[in-house]
Amino acid sequence: MLACVVFAPRSHAATEAGVAYYDSVEIGLVTCTPHDEIYSLYGHAALRLHDLHTGEDISFNYGVFNYSQRFFVLRFVFGKTDYELGISPFQDFCKYYERWGSGVTEQVLNLSSTEKRDIIKALAVNYMPANRVYRYNFFYDNCATRPRDIIEQNINGQIRYANHTGKAPSFREMIHDHTAQHPWAAMGNDLLLGLKADCQATLREQHFLPENLAKDFDAALIIGSNGVSRPLVLEKRQIVPPGVQLIKKDFPLTPTACGIILLVLSLAIALKEWKSRRTMVWWDGLLMSLTGIAGCLIVIMFFSEHPTTSTNLQVLLLNPLHLFFLPAVLRRRPTRYWKLLLILVVLFLLGGFLQDYAEGMILLASCLLSRYVSHLVIETKRCQNNNNKKK
Repeated sequence: MLACVVFAPRSHAATEAGVAYYDSVEIGLVTCTPHDEIYSLYGHAALRLHDLHTGEDISFNYGVFNYSQRFFVLRFVFGKTDYELGISPFQDFCKYYERWGSGVTEQVLNLSSTEKRDIIKALAVNYMPANRVYRYNFFYDNCATRPRDIIEQNINGQIRYANHTGKAPSFREMIHDHTAQHPWAAMGNDLLLGLKADCQATLREQHFLPENLAKDFDAALIIGSNGVSRPLVLEKRQIVPPGVQLIKKDFPLTPTACGIILLVLSLAIALKEWKSRRTMVWWDGLLMSLTGIAGCLIVIMFFSEHPTTSTNLQVLLLNPLHLFFLPAVLRRRPTRYWKLLLILVVLFLLGGFLQDYAEGMILLASCLLSRYVSHLVIETKRCQNNNNKKK
């Protein structure tokens, strides 16, 4: 009967079943712990509908996507990724995460029969072909916020979450908690995320992470329209215990280590230049090409649908201007590039008080600053030699 209600929302199945039918139905929030795939570093959430009378057991998963879709990664970066609501047997859902070594926990919700009926009807409407696909947003509209919203919108009253103590974390800080073992993934995130990612997240905004939503559900109350309160969670169960996970090794050097190597090379080249009194423009060309190409991506992200990428102070260091001045530098022509570079680097360093930069960015700024100093020293020596010859 449960499947009939879900898959035939336009029929009279729910009406025929009657409200009393839903007494035997459990609705639970399911939370899955992270595993090592890049798309699962932050965990996952879904809804479970379990009919204790018939044994029907279904998962509603708002995190279904097609990774083989053309330009998937590019679409994800620009905030144009479409996810959809998927339905599958709950046993199959659990087996998938069990294979990855992820734990699966269910919080059975303390709902009346009427509330269960309304939630199931809303899920059925969501699953209609015209509604099941939605524009995914990592922070504001994802696999965790969708189940929360559908629960909140279909209970008799409202959910009151317990207040958090201490300073509220920023979006970036919460992401760092989940990418600690993946420094290059963390760097990639930090390169694309702008100033808004360092703002403190409200209690509801923190629910983009499934584990945060689960914690708040544990302490939440449903305040009925009559003023009577009851716990939101009736029972908590561990469906699948965490297992052994195979951790893929990242690139052996961290972004910081690569930044140090780059800076040491730049300083060594600068010392050699000071002795020979001639700049190595090939090194300038390499640095300018890398920062210019990366800058093109940062600028393009200003037009992304992700709201946290629109103001990114790292554009002061990574920007297309490096490519614009590249021909003049390679041909050793007089250029204002080096004075402009100094201004941009100083502004970038000052911006570090407002935005948390990607790992290694300060080292890259130091590397570019060393190029300015090297050109300044050599140009000063050249002018001194010219003056001495005139005398």
